[in-house]
Amino acid sequence: MDLETRKISFIQEFLRLQNEEIVSGLEKLLRKRKTELVEKNLKPMSMEQYNSEIDQAMEDSKNGRMIKATDLKAKIQKWD
Repeated sequence: MDLETRKISFIQEFLRLQNEEIVSGLEKLLRKRKTELVEKNLKPMSMEQYNSEIDQAMEDSKNGRMIKATDLKAKIQKWD
């Protein structure tokens, strides 16, 4: 059975669940596994890359290529 077929089958089975404890457990497991996969794939940034990103940020700041956090938050809220 290919991955797409397995996912559809899983979703169908999930939709039939009537037990909140099982749903909560599956949600918790999904969050945990996603976090583990992200952490597993994280790679430390080299000092060269770190310094390059700082230089770019400073350049962006000097040239006015920034957005205030409050403005960004307002912009994101309009996405809904």
